[in-house]
Amino acid sequence: MRAWWVIVCIATASSMMIVTTASAESTRAYDVQRVLELALERNPLMAGAQSVIDQNVGRRIAAGAYPNPTLSGNGGHGILKDAGVTAIEAIQVPAREQLTEYNASVGQPFEWPAKRKARKQAADAGLTGATVGMVEARLNLSAEVKTAFYELLLAQRNLALAKQNLDIVEDVRRIVTTRVRLGEAPQFELIKAEVEVLKGNQVVTRIENRVRVNRVILDTLTAGALGTDYAIEGDFHLFPKDLAFDSLLGRALAQHPTLQRLVTSIEQADRNVEFERQARIPTVTLNAGYWRDIGREAFTAGLSVPTPLWYQQQGEIAGALGAKRREEAQLLRQRNVLVKEVNQYFKDAETTAHLIDVFQKGLLKQAQEALRIAQFSFRQGAASLLEVLDAQRVQQQILFDYTQARFDLSVALIGLERSVGGPL
Repeated sequence: MRAWWVIVCIATASSMMIVTTASAESTRAYDVQRVLELALERNPLMAGAQSVIDQNVGRRIAAGAYPNPTLSGNGGHGILKDAGVTAIEAIQVPAREQLTEYNASVGQPFEWPAKRKARKQAADAGLTGATVGMVEARLNLSAEVKTAFYELLLAQRNLALAKQNLDIVEDVRRIVTTRVRLGEAPQFELIKAEVEVLKGNQVVTRIENRVRVNRVILDTLTAGALGTDYAIEGDFHLFPKDLAFDSLLGRALAQHPTLQRLVTSIEQADRNVEFERQARIPTVTLNAGYWRDIGREAFTAGLSVPTPLWYQQQGEIAGALGAKRREEAQLLRQRNVLVKEVNQYFKDAETTAHLIDVFQKGLLKQAQEALRIAQFSFRQGAASLLEVLDAQRVQQQILFDYTQARFDLSVALIGLERSVGGPL
C-alpha cells in the first residue's frame, strides 16, 4: 500500500513539473531584438517588398529578351484552268494539271540596338530601386516595431507605478479608518481617503487596458508570432555620449535608403526617356518564304519597315520627361524632410536626456524623501491627511514624468535612426 502511495506521489509531482514547465514556456520573455527578428521574418510588409523585387526581376528578363519570329503557312488543292473551260471540263482535267499548292513564310523583327539597351538599363535601375526598397522597408518596420515595444514597456512601467501608488493610498486609508473608529479623526477624512483609493483603482484599470491594447499591437506586427501569452524584457534607450549632429546629417544625406531609391527612380526615368527617343527608329522585320503553285515554285525575301511619318513618339517622350521631373522633385523634397527630421529628433533627444539627468540627480530622491517624511509624520500624528496625499501625488507624478521622459528619449532615438537610415 505504501508503495502505491509513493508511485501516486511521484506521478503527481511529475505532472505538476510538466504543467509548470509548459506554463513557463508559454510565457516566454522577448527582448526588443528578438521581437524585431520575428517581425522581419513574418511581417507581410517584408513579403510585399520581396514581391516588388521579384516583379522587377521579371521585367529585367523581359527587357533583355529578343523578339520572337512570326511563322505562317497556307496550303490547298489547285487546278490549272484556261479561259473558256467549263466547270464540267475542269473536273476532267488530267492529274498532271492538278497539284497541292502551299506556301510558308517567316518574319524576324530586328529591334534598334540603342532602344533595346535603354530598355534593359531602365529595367536594371528598377531592380536596383526595388532592392533598396527592401532596405527601406526593413528600416521603417524596425522603427515601428521598436516604438510599439517601448510603448508596451511604458504601459507596463506605468501600471507598476499605479499599483504601487494604490498600495500607498490603501495603506493611508487603513490608518484613517482606524483613527476614525477610535474617534481621533473626523469622518470626512475617511471619505477623502476612499475617494483617493477609487481614483487609484480607476488609474490602474485604465493603464491595464492600455497594456492589453499595446500587447495586441506588438503581436500584430510580428504576424502573431508572440501569441497571446508572452512577456517582454529590457529597458529604455540611453543617450549616446558620442552623438554628433553633423556626422548624423551627413550619413542621412549620403546613405539613406529612401534617397537611394529615389536616385535610382530618377535613373530609371532617364532611361525611359532615352527608350522613348530611340523608339522613334522603327523595328525592321526581315521576311523569307517559299511558294509552290501549279507551274511555279519560288523562294522570296523581303523587308518590312514601319514609316514614322505622321507620329514620332512625341507624347511618350513628353510623358517620360514629366515622370523624370516628378522623381527629381520628390528627391529634393525628401532631402529637405530628412534634414528637418534629423534636426528635430536630435534636439528632442538632447532635451529629453537633459531632463532625465535632472530627474536622476535630484527630483526622484527629493520626492521619495518628502513622501517618506510625510508618511512617517502622518503615522505619528504630526501631519494631516492632506499633506500625505499631496506628497504622494507629487511623488507619483514625478515617477510618471520620469518614465515618460525615458520613453520619449527612446522614441526620439528611434526616429533619429529612421532619419539617418541605420543604427546610431
